[in-house]
Amino acid sequence: MKKQLIYVATILLPLLYTGCSYIEEDTGDIYTEDKIEDSDAGVQTYLTGVYSKWIYDMFCWGYFPRMLEFDADYISGPDWYFNKFGAGNFDGEPDLTDALWKGCYGLIGRANHAQQKISEMKKCTPAVRDNAIGELKFQKAFAYFLLVRAYGPVPIQDETGTDNSGQPRQPVKDVFDYIATNLQQAAGMMYLNTDKRWEKGHVSAGSAAGLLAKVYAYQAAAAMPVGTPVTVRTGPAYRGQGSDKEYAPLIAHTMHKEAVPGYEDMDATSLYAKAAEWAHAVIAGQYGSYQLLSYDQLWKKASACESEFMFSIGSTSGDATYKNSIHTMYEGYRISTGSEFIAQGGWIGCTRHWYDLFEETDLRIQQGVKHRWRANGHQDQNLGFYYPNTGIWQTRKDNAQAPYDDGVNYYYSMDSQCLAFTTKYMDVTDNGTPNADANWPFLRYADVILTYAEAQNELGQTDEAVNSLNTIRQRSAATPATTTDQNQLRSLIIEERAKEFACEADRRWDLLRWGIYLQAMNALGGSDDSGINKTRQEKHLLFPLPKTEIDTNKNITENNPGWR
Repeated sequence: MKKQLIYVATILLPLLYTGCSYIEEDTGDIYTEDKIEDSDAGVQTYLTGVYSKWIYDMFCWGYFPRMLEFDADYISGPDWYFNKFGAGNFDGEPDLTDALWKGCYGLIGRANHAQQKISEMKKCTPAVRDNAIGELKFQKAFAYFLLVRAYGPVPIQDETGTDNSGQPRQPVKDVFDYIATNLQQAAGMMYLNTDKRWEKGHVSAGSAAGLLAKVYAYQAAAAMPVGTPVTVRTGPAYRGQGSDKEYAPLIAHTMHKEAVPGYEDMDATSLYAKAAEWAHAVIAGQYGSYQLLSYDQLWKKASACESEFMFSIGSTSGDATYKNSIHTMYEGYRISTGSEFIAQGGWIGCTRHWYDLFEETDLRIQQGVKHRWRANGHQDQNLGFYYPNTGIWQTRKDNAQAPYDDGVNYYYSMDSQCLAFTTKYMDVTDNGTPNADANWPFLRYADVILTYAEAQNELGQTDEAVNSLNTIRQRSAATPATTTDQNQLRSLIIEERAKEFACEADRRWDLLRWGIYLQAMNALGGSDDSGINKTRQEKHLLFPLPKTEIDTNKNITENNPGWR
C-alpha cells in the first residue's frame, strides 16, 4: 500500500459514517499531507480521507453490496444482473478484487497511515485525538471482519506502513484476535453517543461494543460442535411445469452443522459468553443509549442517524463521486422525481420462500415489501405489477378492506420481474436520480439484540433468549415466540435474522458460520425463483484470492481450495 495519500475534499464532503455528518471545506479540491495542520481540524481531515474510501472506492461503482449480498438462498434477481457472481462463478469476478479485497485493504492502509499521523499530533485536543484513533480502529476492524469471513486466512498489515507488500496470510483465529483487540480499544477511546462531544452520525463507543458482540458470535457459531441441528424452511422454488407450474410450499429441513475451516480449535462456549457480555453491556447502556425505532419510522430517511443505526454508509444525492447504487438496485429510480413509474432498477428482491416465512400481519411484509408498482412502459398500457399472487395483495390495496379501484390493470409474472422487493431503501431525497442518497446499514441495534438472544440460548439461558427474540418480533407485530427448547429456539433466531436483515447482506455469512451454507443452498434443488443457479460446492465456502495478489505476493503461493 502506498504511503503517499491524497485526501479529496469538496465543499460538502460527507464523512460517510452514517451519511448525515458533514465537514465544510473551502480550500480547493485537493489536500496533500503538507496542507494538513496539527489541529483538531487536521484530525478531522485525516478521518474524512479514510471514510471516503467506503464510497469512492467501494460503493460508488455498484460493487458494494453485491458481493456481500448475492450469494445466498433467499435473494434473487435477473440473470443478466446476478451474472457470474450470483451463480457461484466467483473466479475472476472484478467486484471481489476491486471492491472487497483492494477496497478493504486500501481502507486499512489509509487508516493505519492516518492513525500514525494523528498519534504524532501535539496541538490537537487529546480527547479529539483519542476519539479519532478509536474511529480508525473501528474501521480497520470492520474491514478485516469483511475480509476474514470472505477469504479465511488473510494478511494483517503492518500498522506503521513500513512494508505491506508481500505480507503472509494469518490464521483465522489471529485475524479475529486482531479485530477484537482493535474493537476493545475503540470502545474505550470513542465518545459515547450520549457525550456532548459526540457528533450525531459518527460511530461511537457503542458501535465498537456492538460489533464486537457480533464478531464473537460469528466465531462461536462457527466453533459449535459438528452435527448441531438447525432447521431451515426452504426447498425447490417450483413444482409442476407449463400451465401447472406453481410455487412449491416451504419444507422444514433439519440440517446438521458441518465443520467450518479455521474455527475448529475455538471454544464456542467462551466466545458466546463474550458475545453475551458485550451485547448486554450495550443493551444496559454502558456504551451509550440505544433503542429500536418503531417500524413505521425505521426506514425513513429522517431516521438514518437515529441510534438504531450503529454503523451505516451514506452518500450525497445526485453526486457523481460520493454516490451509491443502493436505491437503484433495490427500489429503482423514477422517470422523473415523484413519478410512480420506475425508469431503471428495482432488480434485487427476496424469494417467495423468504416471503412465506412471515405471518400475513407481520409489518416486515405488510409495509416492508412492495405489493404494487409500475415500470417504464406500463403507463402506455395502463399496467402495473402486483406481489404476491395470492391472498389479499392480489385484489386489495395495502391492508385496507377495499379492493383496488385506481383503474390500473395489475398483473403478476412468475420470474425476476415479480419478487419480494424491499421498501427499506425507498425513502430518499430525490427518487428521480440514479444516484439517490440511500444509506447502507452495516450494523443495527436490532443485530445486537438478536446476537444477545443467540448467545444466551447457546449458554442455556433460554428464557432470556426468547425475551430478546420477542423484542424484535413485537416491533413488527409478529406473534411472540414461546418455545424454550434450545434447538427450536436456535432455528427461530436464525430465521428471525433472515427476516429482519433481509437485503442487508447478512444471510450468506449466517449460513457460513453455522456450517449449513452448502446444505441450505443445495436444498433449493438447483435454482431459485428467477432461474439463478444456486448449486454450490465446497470451494464456494471461501472466495478466491485475487490473481494479482498471488502473482505479486511471494508469501502467498496458492489460492483457496478449489480456485486457481
